Amino acid sequence: MDQERVDLPQSEIPVSWYNVLADLPKPLPPPLHPGTGQPLKPEDLAPIFPMALIEQEMSPERWIPIPEEVRALYKIWRPTPLIRAVRLEKALKTSCRIYFKNESVSPAGSHKLNTALAQAYYNKKEGVRRLSTETGAGQWGSSMAFACQLFGLACTIYMVKSSYYQKPYRRSLMHIWGGEVFPSPSDRTASGRAILAADPETPGSLGIAISEAVEDAATHDDTKYTLGSVLNHVILHQSVIGLETKRQLELIGETPDVLIACVGGGSNFGGFSLPFLPEKLANPKLRIIAVEPSACPSLTKGVYAYDYGDTAKLAPLVKMYTLGHTFVPEGIHAGGLRYHGTAPIVAHLANLGVIESKAYTQNAVFEGALQFARTEGFIPAPETSHAIRAAIDEARKNDGKCIVFNYSGHGHFDMSAYDAHLAGDLEDYEHPEEKIAEALTHLPKVG
Repeated sequence: MDQERVDLPQSEIPVSWYNVLADLPKPLPPPLHPGTGQPLKPEDLAPIFPMALIEQEMSPERWIPIPEEVRALYKIWRPTPLIRAVRLEKALKTSCRIYFKNESVSPAGSHKLNTALAQAYYNKKEGVRRLSTETGAGQWGSSMAFACQLFGLACTIYMVKSSYYQKPYRRSLMHIWGGEVFPSPSDRTASGRAILAADPETPGSLGIAISEAVEDAATHDDTKYTLGSVLNHVILHQSVIGLETKRQLELIGETPDVLIACVGGGSNFGGFSLPFLPEKLANPKLRIIAVEPSACPSLTKGVYAYDYGDTAKLAPLVKMYTLGHTFVPEGIHAGGLRYHGTAPIVAHLANLGVIESKAYTQNAVFEGALQFARTEGFIPAPETSHAIRAAIDEARKNDGKCIVFNYSGHGHFDMSAYDAHLAGDLEDYEHPEEKIAEALTHLPKVG
C-alpha cells in the first residue's frame, strides 16, 4: 500500500459520539459524593456543570448525537489526516507499518478542542456567562479560551505554575483568544491560598489547579466548571478521533495490531482507542497501550482505589489508578501528563486487563521525539512524544504489525524543552517509591 495519507471528506465527520459505557465488559464503579460518600446524583453536579453534560456523563446510550452547531465548528479542522510514517519506518528498518492520527492541526494545536467546543456549546445553551478551568501544559486552556471566544463566554484559566513559566506562549494563545490566566496555586481562591501557605515554592499540579477552578465555579452563580480530561463526557467527545481513524483504516484495508496513545487524565487515549473496544473484546490479540511519564506513573505504580479528583477534596470520589490526591509530581515538560489519577473508564479497563501501560523517562521520550521529527518533520508535544517512543519500541520488534498512534498535539511552544534535551540539561525523574507510598496513606476510606 503506497498511500501515505488518508483524508476523509467533511461529510464523514462523525454525526454521533461513541459512548464506551454501553460496551464495557463490567459496569463502571459509581462516582461518590465527596461529602457523604454516597453514589453521586445528577443534582450533586448541578452547581458546577450544565445539565446536558451531567446527562452525558451518566448516559448508557451507545451513540450521542453531535449538535449541528458543534459539528459545523469541527469543520474548521476536521476530519484530521491519518498519515503513514514511511520515513520513520525506513529509518527503523522495520517491517511494521506505522500510522499516526494527526490531531495537531486544530487551531489550538491539539485534540483538546474536540471537547472544548462541545462543553462551551452546552454551557452557552444553558445561559452560563463564564467558564473556569485548569490547564497543565496549556493545550486545554488554549482550546477552552478559543471555544469560549466562539460562543461569547468569559474564560478563567488556572495554569499549573511550573507550566505557566515553562510555556509562556501557551499563555499568549489564551490571551489572544480572550482568556484570563493565573499561575496555580494562586491567591484568588481559599484552596490556592492554603497550599501557598503550606509550600510557597510548590510547582503546582493539576490536582491543585482543579481545586481552584472548581472552587471558582462553585462560588460564582454565573460560572460553571469545565474539565479537559478524566470525565466520561470528555472521553465521549474525543471519540471523534477513534471513529475517524477506524474509517480511514477501513478505506485502505488496514487492521490495527497495536494502538498507542499517551495518558495523563486519559482524554486523548480514550478518544483514540476506545472506539476500538468492540474489536478488542472480539480479538484479544489487538493490543491497546497507554503511555505515561515515569515521574507521574499513575497506571504503572498507582493503586486502583477510590480517590478525590483534586487536592482540596472538592471533586467527586472516583475509582481510578491513583498516586494519591496529595501527590505533586516533578515539573517535567509533559505538563499535560502530571495528574495523580486516571480517567475512571481507562482505569477500569486497565484493571480488567483490557489495556496495558508503560512508563518512560523524559530523555527517552525526547530521543523518540527527535527521531520522529528528523524523519517525519512534525515537532511533537512532550506529551505526544510518549506515544511516539512506545511506537518506535514496538516497531523495533520487526514483526510486520500495523501500529497506529495518536499524534495528540504539536510541540511548537515547547522549544525550551527541546533545547534542554539537546544541551544535555534535561533531568530524568523516577518518582521515589517512598513518596508514592506516603501520598497513598491519604487515600479516603471507602467501603
